[in-house]
Amino acid sequence: MTITLITGGNKGLGREIARRLIAVGHTVWIGARDADRGKQAAAELGAAFVQLDVTDDASVAAAVETVREQAGRLDVLINNAGILGEVTPPDEMAVDQIREVYETNVFGVVRVTNAFLPVLRRAAEPSVINVTSGVGSFTLIHDPDRVESQYPLAAYGSSKTAVTMLTMQYARTVPDVRFNAVDPGQTATDFTGNLGHAVEEGADAAVRVATLGAQTPTGTVTDRDGTLPW
Repeated sequence: MTITLITGGNKGLGREIARRLIAVGHTVWIGARDADRGKQAAAELGAAFVQLDVTDDASVAAAVETVREQAGRLDVLINNAGILGEVTPPDEMAVDQIREVYETNVFGVVRVTNAFLPVLRRAAEPSVINVTSGVGSFTLIHDPDRVESQYPLAAYGSSKTAVTMLTMQYARTVPDVRFNAVDPGQTATDFTGNLGHAVEEGADAAVRVATLGAQTPTGTVTDRDGTLPW
């Protein structure tokens, strides 16, 4: 039995990843800031629920204890929770606007990952999957044929560049846990204003990596089509 926790798992991409992993036999914990929405999603999917605000130390610590006490270990952590922030060019953006995005998208990944490492290390083949984005790719934002080049996402894009690099640094320095980043691409959810491909396609990369088991690599960045250029 593979035990998986998905942050921001009550809607959109996180919910679809949860649905797919439950279908292949994972025991899934949905982490959500809003308890009512999280419990509802968990009940509908057949998942467990844990209240989890990735920006709050106490909330994360409490979530770790809940998973430790009730599940005993964690095989896969999927850091999916993220916010878009203001779609504003950097010269018009206040520092606090950038800080708000980084609190969830970057600092939240570090906070949750580090807090859950002891529980992950109870698993035989622990894996952390960080959801990144092609809008943080230096290559893709300069390609006029790619949708990533069309949006001035200074805060969100740079936060995902940071997530990708953090993933690589964890992979290089924490050899007993596998760390990989996945890009769902522009996926039609509330997050994107329902623009992009189907949520089923967006979930493909995360589901693939989460189900590799002993074959899980470390230090990769992929989308549903393969290696993501950076």
